[in-house]
Amino acid sequence: MRNIQSLLLLIVFAFHAHAQELSIEQKLEGIINSYPAVGLSVAVIKNNKIIYTHSFGYQNKEENKLLQNDNLFRIASISKSFTATALLQLVEKKLISLDDDVSNLIGFTVRNPNHPEKVITLRMLLSHRSSLNDSQGYFNLDVVDPSTNNNNYQKCYNTYAPGEGYQYCNLNFNMAGTILERITGERFDSYIKKQILSPLGIEGGYNIDSLDQTKFAMLYEFNGKEGKFTPNPGAYSSKSTELVNYKMGRSTPIFSPTGGMKIAAPGLARYMIMHSRHGKYAGGRILRKKTSQLMQTPLSADGNDQYGLALWKTNKLIPGVELTGHTGSAYGLNSAFFFNPKQKFGLVVICNGSKIVYKEGYPTIISSALNILYENFLNN
Repeated sequence: MRNIQSLLLLIVFAFHAHAQELSIEQKLEGIINSYPAVGLSVAVIKNNKIIYTHSFGYQNKEENKLLQNDNLFRIASISKSFTATALLQLVEKKLISLDDDVSNLIGFTVRNPNHPEKVITLRMLLSHRSSLNDSQGYFNLDVVDPSTNNNNYQKCYNTYAPGEGYQYCNLNFNMAGTILERITGERFDSYIKKQILSPLGIEGGYNIDSLDQTKFAMLYEFNGKEGKFTPNPGAYSSKSTELVNYKMGRSTPIFSPTGGMKIAAPGLARYMIMHSRHGKYAGGRILRKKTSQLMQTPLSADGNDQYGLALWKTNKLIPGVELTGHTGSAYGLNSAFFFNPKQKFGLVVICNGSKIVYKEGYPTIISSALNILYENFLNN
């Protein structure tokens, strides 16, 4: 009799656990239907371990292919944190310093013409305090290199002095990726794969042509007037032609160190665990603890968000909870990874296309999904 009672209790417990899981998934599916959105891939870490991953919606609407957990997304600006992590490895090896003059690292003069006496440092690049802007584009270094006889290079600079203001700028990180190549003598995508992705056991990378393209999640832009989604295959354009004449330490922006990482949600969660553990992973360290803490230390204020070295702190996503991480937005995609190293939890949300509504600077589809995941898995 006792065995039967125990069995019944196990069945009841399993039923409630299953019902709770369905409830979570129904809530997340509800987000997709209400916005609307094409697809959503999520991951949750607790005690620095992945406890939940799931994907909803479509990898490709036209082909009627459902989104899977191992589908790769171009995660946009979260990519900046990989570039910063790599450069901080070089700082640890004393190959460079965060306070080095960028001019000496990149091979051409980098000076704000409004403040020519003021040195622009690597630290300023990685914290968006360089006084640079994206007005002339950021996929070709000619726009900012005065030696190319480009008279418009001066427009790449704001009027305030380097180090005295903050402006989010993609050019900063394509320049940072170029510096990585010049110092290591290794192509940017190869270095990231060898020194960060492979040690963590993560499938992904910056080189589109080296990845399994059947796993790419198509990105979609939403046309509000027509109420429909348009696929954006340009996010995964081959770089094979550009690689033929690739010039080390100059052609780097074709990989987009500022926004070109392709990765799945569980892989991004593993990378996030490393940062939550201050650089540590099962096989050793990607960064020293002190370096990781520096990366997460705010240097710039952007509203209520505090930007460090390609990671920022915010309390605007989940009420009363401080989070560290980054977001991404490009080609219709929105992505986010945020964690709390003290409480050892983290959240990943990637959406490959939705109607975009912003609240306090964040897409509400991202903040809604983050809050659902937090309430169901972590708020106890």
